[in-house]
Amino acid sequence: MSPPAASGRSESGTARFLGSASSGILELLIFHPVDTVAKRLMSNQTRIFGAGHSMAESRAALSNVIFKDAANEAFLKKYASLFPGLGFAAGYKIAQRIYKFGGQPFVKDYLNKHHKDAFTAAFGEKSGKTMMHATAGSLVGIGEIALLPLDVLKIKRQTNPEAFRGRGFLTIIKDEGMGLYRGAGWTAARNAPGSFALFGGSAFVKEHIFHLHDYNKATFFQNFCASIGGAVSSITVAAPLDVVKTRIQNRNFENPESGFKIVKDLVKNEGPSAFFKGLTPKILVVGPKLIFSFTVAQHLIPVFDRML
Repeated sequence: MSPPAASGRSESGTARFLGSASSGILELLIFHPVDTVAKRLMSNQTRIFGAGHSMAESRAALSNVIFKDAANEAFLKKYASLFPGLGFAAGYKIAQRIYKFGGQPFVKDYLNKHHKDAFTAAFGEKSGKTMMHATAGSLVGIGEIALLPLDVLKIKRQTNPEAFRGRGFLTIIKDEGMGLYRGAGWTAARNAPGSFALFGGSAFVKEHIFHLHDYNKATFFQNFCASIGGAVSSITVAAPLDVVKTRIQNRNFENPESGFKIVKDLVKNEGPSAFFKGLTPKILVVGPKLIFSFTVAQHLIPVFDRML
């Protein structure tokens, strides 16, 4: 995800590209292992704690869910097991960051040019600007389904590596075709409110708490606080659909399952609280990840702009 575009002078497209790509690369190297843990916890359908299990048994079960075949290996091998699908993750994460950092400002500028009066009339001047940032983010989030194949392959490598059966990237693309877009509707349904909350929450903090007219003039602390507001609200809003999306995508290629069936089985077998499985680690991990990306991008994009 990315922070809202500034309302002042826009940086060059090249600066946005370099800044967002750098942010994606650094984020990937630091946070990919924890993302793997969150995805594996969301995909787990068995009870880890309680149900008559001792604490030792629960810890062993948790280790098996997180580390899979490396659960009984030494620390370094356990840690290395959290890097499956790094190639897919790299392609997806960097492309996603470039798309969102570069795309949202253009959509926001379009809304500002052609529909500013409508937003101002409906929400007022300050809230209208916040809503434009949020709406632009939501529209860009929906369009993110174009990157879905890379996300699907990343999640399968993290949670269900046997689905690959020794096949390479090009072979999977050829064999699966449009099947890699399975769950596109659920992904769009998750991204729309999630991106809306991210961009809107961040813009709200800058506009209504720090009273910034030009978001480019935000201090490091202001960017940090705005990112917290946007990240936590986005993760929480998107959590239920994120669980469904992840379970659709981690199925074997030859054994797909519809989102509605997953929802039905989830409610029946695990209860409504299962929609928020992995929420705590996602807030603790994805939250800092979004904050990190926000800060790095906000710092590097102006730096590259001055250099260029």
